[in-house]
Amino acid sequence: MATIPQPVQQTSAKAAPAAQGARTELPVQGMTCAACVRRVEKALRAAPGVQDAAVNLVTRRATITYDAQATTPAALASAIVEAGYEVPEVPSAASFPEAAPTAGLPAAPQADGGPATSPIAGVRATSTAPERPAATADVPPPRPQSSAADRAAAMDAAEQKEQRTLRRDVAIAALLTAPLLAMAMSHGAIPAFDGALARWLSLALATIVVFGPGRRFFRLAWSALRHRAADMNTLVSLGTGAAWLYSTAAVAAPGLFPHAEHGHAPPVYFEAAAAIVTFVLLGKLLETRARKRLADAVRGLVALQPKTARRVRGDAEDEVPASSLAPGDLVRVRPGERIATDGEVVDGASAVDEAMLTGESMPVDKTAGSVVLGGTLNQSGALVFRVTKTGADTALARIVEAVEQAQGSRAPIARLADVVSGVFVPVVLGVASLAFAAWLAIDPTAAGLATAVERFVAVLVIACPCALGLATPAAVAVGTGRGAELGVLVKGGAALEAASRVDTVLLDKTGTLTSGRPELTDVVDLAGHGEAALLGLVAAAERESEHPVARAIVEGARGRGVGMAPASAFRAEIGHGIEARVSGRLVRIGTAAWLKRAGVDTAALETEADRLAALGRTPSFVAVDGRLAGLVAVADRPTEEARRAVAAMDELGVEVAMVTGDRAGAAHAVADELGIRAVFAEVRPEDKARIVRDQRAAGRRVAMVGDGINDAPALAGADVGIALGSGTDIAVASADVALIRGGIAGLPVALGLARATLRTIRQNLFWAFIYNVIGIPIAAGLLYPFTGWLLSPVLASAAMSLSSVSVLTNSLRLRAFGRP
Repeated sequence: MATIPQPVQQTSAKAAPAAQGARTELPVQGMTCAACVRRVEKALRAAPGVQDAAVNLVTRRATITYDAQATTPAALASAIVEAGYEVPEVPSAASFPEAAPTAGLPAAPQADGGPATSPIAGVRATSTAPERPAATADVPPPRPQSSAADRAAAMDAAEQKEQRTLRRDVAIAALLTAPLLAMAMSHGAIPAFDGALARWLSLALATIVVFGPGRRFFRLAWSALRHRAADMNTLVSLGTGAAWLYSTAAVAAPGLFPHAEHGHAPPVYFEAAAAIVTFVLLGKLLETRARKRLADAVRGLVALQPKTARRVRGDAEDEVPASSLAPGDLVRVRPGERIATDGEVVDGASAVDEAMLTGESMPVDKTAGSVVLGGTLNQSGALVFRVTKTGADTALARIVEAVEQAQGSRAPIARLADVVSGVFVPVVLGVASLAFAAWLAIDPTAAGLATAVERFVAVLVIACPCALGLATPAAVAVGTGRGAELGVLVKGGAALEAASRVDTVLLDKTGTLTSGRPELTDVVDLAGHGEAALLGLVAAAERESEHPVARAIVEGARGRGVGMAPASAFRAEIGHGIEARVSGRLVRIGTAAWLKRAGVDTAALETEADRLAALGRTPSFVAVDGRLAGLVAVADRPTEEARRAVAAMDELGVEVAMVTGDRAGAAHAVADELGIRAVFAEVRPEDKARIVRDQRAAGRRVAMVGDGINDAPALAGADVGIALGSGTDIAVASADVALIRGGIAGLPVALGLARATLRTIRQNLFWAFIYNVIGIPIAAGLLYPFTGWLLSPVLASAAMSLSSVSVLTNSLRLRAFGRP
């Protein structure tokens, strides 16, 4: 589960072995179904030096872990090209190295159970291995590792090019298919459509459609055949090819068919061949449009990064590309502009809107020494900041990278679809052949042959491995993208699936359920001065102290509108108390033992102090001029966000338990206030891990929520480790889920989104399986003797195209999650 990796340093040759376990991402064009994914993965895993490879059909990217001493990204791209696919761009070095586990803790597991690393931790590195010559495949020359903006732009360009090509092909195919359908459906009602000339015209129109817009299917099917594989293109090309060949023979050589000499023209299926191509292309066009929306989350984050910045050198100020900035550069930001990269303010004062990264609803004041984050919006004043991080090291870039990798990951639930897709096409080919043979055996005449061909074509084109291949990755891509928009970073499909099954959440108290800082809760006046007067004396004395309890008392007095007079002769005894003179009166605040040593009897308030302590509060006795005057108490109070989160998890049916190192009284007081029934108090960090193990041994699906540092052993042992943090904290946290906005308030959002995503995956898989289970027997004519149902190849091709679009559309419903 979660570990906290240390930054990876590569400053000498000793670091070279770490770079051997390198990882890179390559864009892959030309994949159409799960069979394509399997073929690319198989080709990559067979390449020398490759340790693991995962390909995502939705994001069109391959993630490869490899030995940098044995191969290069260019050689890996060659393996993909040799498998029959395209690689638009090739990075010159690894995207990032494999990070080693830290402090003896295991790294977070991937979906396949292998070790994983934080997608956002560590330092991006380049391989020290010598460049090896690329294979003979035609791949682009290596280029420097692209940024998130470059990758998003490249993906947009590739998708726009694909859409333009598909729009053109769909328009041509539809224009020529329309008259074919009109002629086929006239059934002799229009004499001009029923003669030899019409049949030859149909042959001409269908030939243009099948071998024009439809040539892509034959090209990709041939590529699959060369690699002894079969995919969706195999089914489409066989279906259209069989319909076209049979119909062409019926037109060009009708004498080959019985009864043709008696004037009975054999039936033709030109309209079926053309309509199959048209509907499948239309489905692909709709699919590309839907897929473009899957990456909206990444595009939205990338769009926060400004293109240019004002670099200051001496008295000169130049507008330069933001990508050219380097650490140490000075940059000026005017009101209303976005900050180009991470840095530290050296001059000026302003308020900066950081909501898009940290979730902080109010603008944050920035002055000299304040940290600013790239992509945030400067509001009220001008700032000059010194660049500290650029490119992939910025908080925004790391969040983008985390989202990209999460969208490209695979959920364990996808394994069923992977297994089915591996045998799907051969099984469909077998069913189609059996249907052909059965129908021909029933009726060996020319009409029977035509019917057998029609059933053969219908079975081939209605079978849809695309829907099975898209069912899981589409939902994971939308779910993780929507999570990023809501401030929830999920490690990927495996983490989503695990989070969806969580039924027990273990929460740390301090800083998770509470604010992590004490607040004034009680003022007890014993001497008759009045609570406000007593608090004024105490706050005036405590104002000279830097202790957190002192600050809480001072802030509490200000919040209640109590004035504070100047104090003098301040003296503090660490661990005991303080004293000072306020308006000529000697004020002492501290423990009962300390005041007793000063001759003050605290017996009158010790019962009240014990009651407050039992409620989890920290009381301090107050003496004025040597006499007991009252007491004040502070406590680390639960936050309003914690109240809402615990209530929301109760509605989800998730049991909440508190695990804290704090004393039992304080822990139970907070738990009672929040409605938490199970409390583990006075627990050491190593005991938290034991509690997690015990809960899991009892059959619970456990999520541990903590700060990701002291709670690392427990986070590592839980089913799901959830870390709280801002965008900058994400750089060093390696939890399965990171809540970067709103703290604990994001927990029910994360669990609810995970459940919604897994529910969508199940729906997608169900409908994809049911569609094929019902559609293929109907297309084969299995139900014809009982119901009279037959499915024409035209309708079969339309249904096949809509099945993939329906899976994507269902997945896109997740974009509405969390909206009112």
